[in-house]
Amino acid sequence: MSSEIIVNKTGREVRVALLENSQLTEFHIDRGRDRGYVGNVYKGKVVRVLPGMQAAFVDVGLERAAFLYVGDIYKEFLDLPNREPASVDETVVEEVPRSQPRSGQPAIQDLLKEGQEIVVQVAKDPIGTKGARLTTHVTLPGRYIVFMPTVEHVGISRRIDKDKERRRLREFVDKHRPKGAGFIVRTVCANQPNHILKQDMDYLLRTWEKIQKAATEKKAPAPLHIDYGLVVRFLRDNLRDDVRRIVVDDKSTHAELQSFMGDFMPDFEDRVQVYRGKEPVFDVYGVETEVSRSLGRKVWLKSGGYLVIDQTEALTAIDINSGKYVGKSSLEDTTTRINLEAVKEIVHQLRLRNIGGIVIIDFIDMDKETNRDKVYKALEDEARQDKARTNVLKISELGLVEMTRKRVQEDLTRFLTEDCFYCEGNGHLRARETLCFDIFREAQREAGRSGQRETIFVNAHPLVADMLYGEEFESLDAFERRLEKRIVIRAMGHFHMERFEVYSR
Repeated sequence: MSSEIIVNKTGREVRVALLENSQLTEFHIDRGRDRGYVGNVYKGKVVRVLPGMQAAFVDVGLERAAFLYVGDIYKEFLDLPNREPASVDETVVEEVPRSQPRSGQPAIQDLLKEGQEIVVQVAKDPIGTKGARLTTHVTLPGRYIVFMPTVEHVGISRRIDKDKERRRLREFVDKHRPKGAGFIVRTVCANQPNHILKQDMDYLLRTWEKIQKAATEKKAPAPLHIDYGLVVRFLRDNLRDDVRRIVVDDKSTHAELQSFMGDFMPDFEDRVQVYRGKEPVFDVYGVETEVSRSLGRKVWLKSGGYLVIDQTEALTAIDINSGKYVGKSSLEDTTTRINLEAVKEIVHQLRLRNIGGIVIIDFIDMDKETNRDKVYKALEDEARQDKARTNVLKISELGLVEMTRKRVQEDLTRFLTEDCFYCEGNGHLRARETLCFDIFREAQREAGRSGQRETIFVNAHPLVADMLYGEEFESLDAFERRLEKRIVIRAMGHFHMERFEVYSR
């Protein structure tokens, strides 16, 4: 597989796109003031302890207080068995926080007190109305390894499958790690010489020493360590041998990357190129079109079928429809083919849109169990290629698949859009016909209050006024005779569609 990374900077906005075989698969944005916080280390102050939730709110200096579950309080507070960090994508992690302490584990009110100062790291960015999620277990990622200063554990990426190489890496890391600390060896470390690994270890140890020093000198809330910006962070975590070039359209960003590459990835330094074309770089590589497509509710498949993606606060629902595809043989064969085609696009859209949490997929009904198993296995195989942790349940009798995808940041749609100021995010407006009859009922109430006044005035949106004097004119005329009042309709161009006023004088 051939990959490219395209970087665009416009003002304070920086965008990074990952193309695999010329198809956009990942898209990330940093706008400076609303950049991600995952990986940042803070000295925070506990502002509230919630025994009923077994969680605490911690002020780390962000817009909203962050929250810390009892299950995310680690070794520096408790003598718990070692666990792997939630911020490393190559380990198995717990997705659901514990609302109850483990058997034998102290309750959160016995661990934290209001006003207490603690060192924490952001594990998940603020999403929607929720504050950031914290952990007291700090992990510092490098290019080849991840340093865990509070966990005495050495882990090797499961994607390094050769036993001899795994043994070599484990022995080297175990020999050079500080007592009481641990490391996780990343996939890209395979076959790297020992001095490269040692260089990464030393850098991370120096970083941890700086954090510890800052923690003793600063008063909460205060940042102790801010992770790299989006571009460097993305390359550090995602650059692989199959990435043939990194195209950057900004000279200062190019210089920053060259400096980082020279220090940590000299083998990739010659792959960074400055884009000098006149057209926007995302237009040249077709990224802009794909981003616009990713915001749409409907996604077309090559066969003529399509997906409908609806995101709610609780979950994301994906519906598969046959659309224009009519097949060539049986109905069962047609639906199976569409479902199999949809599987690949669904996983692609989840990854591209950064959709996380609960996902419900409504496949087209298949009668044969063998076909349902085939579609399920295809979904499972595709999801396995996703770096985010997923859990897929089998197709139910209703043809639904329930799955979860690890969510660590705001999804693309919520990041790039805002609620419609007109419908206030509902996605629907009351029908004009409905509003007409609401106006008639309000006019009836006003008639009862107006006494001897002969005229009732109605101020409404022009489209509603047009309907009252058009399709509903007979109803309006009948209503005037019934109330024995004159009703005057006024079109108000500045009114919201659903707003109207009814009064008499």
